[in-house]
Amino acid sequence: MKKYVWITLAAVTLLSCKQDEKNVRTLSGLNTKDFVANVDGKVTALYILRNSKGLEACITNYGGRLVSLMVPDRENHLKDVVLGYGTIAEYLAVNGYYGALIGRYGNRIKNAQFTLDGMSYQLTQNNNGHSIHGGPKGFHAQVWDADQLDAQTLKLNFLSKDGEEGFPGNLNVTVIYKLTDQNAIDIQYEATTDKPTIVNLTNHSYFNISGQLGSQILEHYIYINGDSITAVDEAMIPKAVIPVEGTPMDLRNAVYIKKGINEEHEQLVIGKGYDHNWILNTKNSISQIAAKVYHNGSGIVMDVYTSEPGIQLYTDNFLSNNNRGKLGITYPHRGAFCIETQHYPDSPNQPDFPSVVLRPGDKYTSRCIYQFNVQI
Repeated sequence: MKKYVWITLAAVTLLSCKQDEKNVRTLSGLNTKDFVANVDGKVTALYILRNSKGLEACITNYGGRLVSLMVPDRENHLKDVVLGYGTIAEYLAVNGYYGALIGRYGNRIKNAQFTLDGMSYQLTQNNNGHSIHGGPKGFHAQVWDADQLDAQTLKLNFLSKDGEEGFPGNLNVTVIYKLTDQNAIDIQYEATTDKPTIVNLTNHSYFNISGQLGSQILEHYIYINGDSITAVDEAMIPKAVIPVEGTPMDLRNAVYIKKGINEEHEQLVIGKGYDHNWILNTKNSISQIAAKVYHNGSGIVMDVYTSEPGIQLYTDNFLSNNNRGKLGITYPHRGAFCIETQHYPDSPNQPDFPSVVLRPGDKYTSRCIYQFNVQI
């Protein structure tokens, strides 16, 4: 059980946007005072980023979570496109991943075990005997040190100590969120270690670009630039690399989610929808488009760029229909999609997959860009 106490804004030395107001209302309807608390001895707050075009991103240092993101639709009306909660209390009450930074290892590790340099490591089991998203006390459940560098940039830092959730090495992690003037959220990750370890960081935002949070995402179109996926077994652990050609997993031409998700296919049955890692054709190039999502009603287009070799598409297959989020909005089953840029699931136990090993003296780097445009 997390321990936290509410504190007054007057007691906080660093506030979002370095403002002195005790009660700042964001464009997305959030109230900054609702994000001020003391969690595990550290102060949480809400940080507001705005670019020259008036777009707004709100981020809390609890889990490094993207809480809201206001982007223009076809009519140039700003719409919130990420699911989340309106208070820190709600995030603490539900151990979920809305908008969170994920680490040390995004996705699953089989049996919560791996061997590195002849040493075996037992991780915390939190997914049917496996490890997922760094364990129950992963990066999503930590308070990060925050420094708002300017109106458009937030720097977050976290020291993950040796042995935390079973992972070796003291891992020093820095993540920079930048809301660019090109209407993109640019996320840059860096990490160093004092002992050989494994690292696979990502962001777990739940997107809905219809302009209507609380609607399903079945009316979205999605494209992923990948010829194959890491097919999974019943425990969602990779068992083989298979081509997407001739299957509903082929998203190389934009697919209407409603059509693809309901087709009969072993992988869709196992995942109860899309919940798979696509092997990208982009060859780790941040300049090549990795994925694209479009909604005809709103006109909003989201392009995804990454330096990572893979993308996990998750279509919110396990959420119930009674999850109440920001502004009292109820989020339905399949009310969002996640595009998590990443190395592949269970890479520490799969020698043919790209390595996730980080050693002392080396630096882990990763970058993801969520770019928003409008199609007229």
